[in-house]
Amino acid sequence: MYDLDVLIKNSFIEDIGEGDHTTLCCIPEDAMGCSRLIIKEEGIVAGVDVALEVFREFDPELKTTVFIPDGSPVKPGDIVFETEGRIRSLLQTERLMLNLMQHMSGIATTTHRYVQRLEGLKTKVIDTRKTLPGLRAIEKQAVVLGGGSNHRMGLYDMILLKDNHVDFAGGIDKAILRARKYLKDINRESIKIEIEVRNLDELEQVLAIGQVDRIMLDNFTPELTREAVRRIGGRFETESSGGITIDTLRSYAECGVDFISVGALTHSVKGLDMSFKAKK
Repeated sequence: MYDLDVLIKNSFIEDIGEGDHTTLCCIPEDAMGCSRLIIKEEGIVAGVDVALEVFREFDPELKTTVFIPDGSPVKPGDIVFETEGRIRSLLQTERLMLNLMQHMSGIATTTHRYVQRLEGLKTKVIDTRKTLPGLRAIEKQAVVLGGGSNHRMGLYDMILLKDNHVDFAGGIDKAILRARKYLKDINRESIKIEIEVRNLDELEQVLAIGQVDRIMLDNFTPELTREAVRRIGGRFETESSGGITIDTLRSYAECGVDFISVGALTHSVKGLDMSFKAKK
């Protein structure tokens, strides 16, 4: 479902177009050099493997020595890798590589901060589908590198009956029963079903029907979450969602939910500062 090569090729078309005139005008074709990826801000590095693919796709003769692997903590001054080869190639791959690595490292760093807040608890921080089109796979990879976990990749690997699905279907019972019948009809009963509930009344309707794998408690307070978890009693996986911040995260986890989904892991992160500088 995902092709990193296609993303990289399209990104080079977008950036270089008919040619990088700045580099072509002042750098001889046979000039060789080396550049270092230098960290300028504390965080978690992510996207090293993606950077290697960027270099490989543009110029297979570029040679990279990695000193710090994906998922590692980094601090200002750390050198993640050195890449040697044609200077033209180093210059023309620089921006794409940095854009992807800064973005992925920002996600990994943010995720790590959330995960740290849950130390000692069973609850897992998971991402959402609030990702940039075309970048979902690498954004979700960055979440994992930061210590988080992935929710579904897309609409194809899990059924999530949200409020609009329930309302258009005519109610919770109809939505669940239709979902179960659909999976049986297409012989895909291994696909999990999750349903969103907005209050304790809807929760009771779900508990009366069953036939789901996970219940999402949407925009519940911590107090209502604790009560909902008590009523569910471990019969189904539980997920808290909706407006949960890093400051309120632990109060929800202490209610005993299995997962907390956080859109902010991917939709509004700040990139980690780093640069790709010539080694002199």
